[in-house]
Amino acid sequence: MFLPRRIQTQSGRYSRVDDIPYALPVDSKGAPAMLAAFTVDARRAAALLPGNELHPLRVSRDRSVLLVSVIDYKQTDIGAYIEFSIALACTHGRRPAPPLLPLLFQKRFGVGQYVVDLPVNTEISVKGGKGIWGMPKHLARLDFRMEDGSVSSRYEEGGQQAVRVRIERPKLAWLPLRMAAVNYCAFRGMLMKSTIYFRGRFGFRLGRRAWGTLELGDHPRVQVLRDLGISPRPFLTGFFPASSGVLDDHCEAWFLTEPTLPPDTYPEGLKSVVDLGQDQTPMPPPEPEGAPPEALQAVGPVPGARPREEARP
Repeated sequence: MFLPRRIQTQSGRYSRVDDIPYALPVDSKGAPAMLAAFTVDARRAAALLPGNELHPLRVSRDRSVLLVSVIDYKQTDIGAYIEFSIALACTHGRRPAPPLLPLLFQKRFGVGQYVVDLPVNTEISVKGGKGIWGMPKHLARLDFRMEDGSVSSRYEEGGQQAVRVRIERPKLAWLPLRMAAVNYCAFRGMLMKSTIYFRGRFGFRLGRRAWGTLELGDHPRVQVLRDLGISPRPFLTGFFPASSGVLDDHCEAWFLTEPTLPPDTYPEGLKSVVDLGQDQTPMPPPEPEGAPPEALQAVGPVPGARPREEARP
């Protein structure tokens, strides 16, 4: 895996940050992961981005991208846990970028994803991810299921359904990927940027061959997604049977600004993490039977209802 020289030279050393012990680099191994990408209304996506330096990454004049990804971390410095990411593809700079061009010049345009919501199922993951890197982590009940040619995950909190995502699992994970991904997050009134380097063999489906479902529940955390005009189906789905990653311990931050003085710290401050412990016990997954049908509303095709003309042997 390509890593910056600084990370390589720190390999084999140890840190204790907020009393959490780390063996450098901060890495993970053998993690299956799934991804589904949907288009959304770019103007509505822009309204969810904090400050004035993040802009939706547009794939057309008026459409941007919602990324739903779930990683089942098997081996990390802080134990095993599941992470359910809901994010908007974005650029960082003084003004919006032209459609698609940032994909060719990612560093120039500061391409990354703004993390809207990031539930995890262990306390220590919340403490480290939010307190150190500013990620909007919080405890929730999650699962990660691979069965009958599909990969799926559910997100539930406080007895309320939040999100369920399911994709058709590609038959082969043939494409070797080594790349870096940038996360932008809001915490303590600042925009925080972190980078993860990952590798693995990736199976994917694109365009009409991509099939998946996204269902939204009644939990308040996900109601903002209902106004995004999410496309009826994903334009990209993907799956890593096993991925490895390194989270850079270097991060950057900028003050979030508004036209007038904000009344409160956005979205929350250090009080939300200072009293957290280091429990690595995962929250129990959602009930196997799932929620009643009325608790989740599909934004895509009904599960199992793949159009006949697109079915494959």
